[in-house]
Amino acid sequence: MLNEKGLEYRYREYTKEPLSADELRSVLALLGVPAKDVLRGRDAKAEGLTGAESEEVLIAAMAANPNLLQRPIFVWNGKAVVGRPVERLDEIL
Repeated sequence: MLNEKGLEYRYREYTKEPLSADELRSVLALLGVPAKDVLRGRDAKAEGLTGAESEEVLIAAMAANPNLLQRPIFVWNGKAVVGRPVERLDEIL
């Protein structure tokens, strides 16, 4: 979709270059949601997480295990959106 629109972007492979806790806090602020809202349920359960944990516990867990974070997350011009479905990207383009 981004290629079709001719937009330049940087893809970040989350397993090779995971977000730090500080980066996660920044992205969550741009998304305007708490960490529990971007927690992948299936992976969270496998790690013993319910989503009821504190913000700092969830952020630390996501920083340590990037599979816990819903993806893709698209950040553009000071805004962010979880790109599922991909049409959600249009909300900030």
